[in-house]
Amino acid sequence: MRALRDPSIWLVMLALLGTHLAGMGAFLALPVLAPPIAAELGLPASLAGFNTSLAYGGAMLSGPFTQTLIRRHGGVRVCQGALVVLGFGIALAVIGHPLALIVAALIGGIGHGPLTPAGSHVLAARTPERIRSLIFSLKQTGVPAGAMLIAGIAPLIATAYGWRAGVLAVAVFALVLALALQPLRAALDADRAPQAPGGGAPWREAIASLSLLRSEPRLRWLTIIACCLNITQFTFFTYAVVWQVEALGVPLVEAGVRLALGQAAGIAGRILWALLADRLGALPVLGLIAAGIVVASLGLASAGPAWSGAAIIALAIAMGATAVGWTGLLLAEVARVAPSGRVGAATSAMGFAMALTMIVSPVLVALVIRLSGSYAGAFLACAVAAMAAGGALRAARRAVRLAEIRPGGRGSQ
Repeated sequence: MRALRDPSIWLVMLALLGTHLAGMGAFLALPVLAPPIAAELGLPASLAGFNTSLAYGGAMLSGPFTQTLIRRHGGVRVCQGALVVLGFGIALAVIGHPLALIVAALIGGIGHGPLTPAGSHVLAARTPERIRSLIFSLKQTGVPAGAMLIAGIAPLIATAYGWRAGVLAVAVFALVLALALQPLRAALDADRAPQAPGGGAPWREAIASLSLLRSEPRLRWLTIIACCLNITQFTFFTYAVVWQVEALGVPLVEAGVRLALGQAAGIAGRILWALLADRLGALPVLGLIAAGIVVASLGLASAGPAWSGAAIIALAIAMGATAVGWTGLLLAEVARVAPSGRVGAATSAMGFAMALTMIVSPVLVALVIRLSGSYAGAFLACAVAAMAAGGALRAARRAVRLAEIRPGGRGSQ
């Protein structure tokens, strides 16, 4: 492949969007195929939530080391390596044993961990301030687009050729995207410095990344908001299909299409919220998003078999536009407040906290479902998490005001 000497910010954004498109396989390849997998292995389909916990456990292991990898190899190479690990990890699920499913989720998560901080590193130095939220949000549309692609196509492949074919299709897609990034590597990884002094041992750099959560109040509160909102996003991702199949009696393919519509709304939401945030600021827009999640979650918790398909689709679209629509503008805000040259580290620190949250929360949600015998508890948990995000937003606003009046603070720039 020929190297591109000076790729535009729009081409870079599209390439990184593709990494997120493929990267969603770590979280969704197995949950959207949970009904046929569970039927073959004799497992309850509600255990799909544990896949999310395991994947985030893997991301928590790899994410803090991303700053070291970026410094030594460059952001594009890190994305490529991450996609290769992710693809091979997902493919292990075809062994068809419960232990293989556990290992597949864990390795897939290890591959996913560096994707977001590496992408933020590549974009941060090249994105004009006036369109920062828009560019980061467009990149992050790869998450709902990937979810939409997997939710819509994997069940179709599984219905025609078996669930293993659906899993392998997602894995191969990740490997193809890794290869497609190669023409950008020379230009975008020119800042790598494998022999630079002062890097220290990888574990020391990982600890230094995590310490930003203690030393930077704005980053700390943004991370808490991200953790709360991420619970709503991945609870919706994980249970939307299996809830419709088991609780509402919807066929697998139709349930996947409905989730895909919700992801399409998430794509539109990420762009529209970003345009609004570039004018009003990220924090007020995040407040609107949290309120919208509460309303949509309560609607889903109340839904039952007697509800019309149109009503379920409307709720999926509302949930997609809000619970899926926030990440790009929040990552742009993290890039704005991060110390100079530490965008990848700040994003990694946030990712570590999100991973830790997602190790615990899906297990708790799965237990609530098992104990209550209803999927309504999953959506009630989304409403509670969004309310908690609203409380953290008030603290974040106070931290921003303090930073703006502090001499030399980033907020004064």
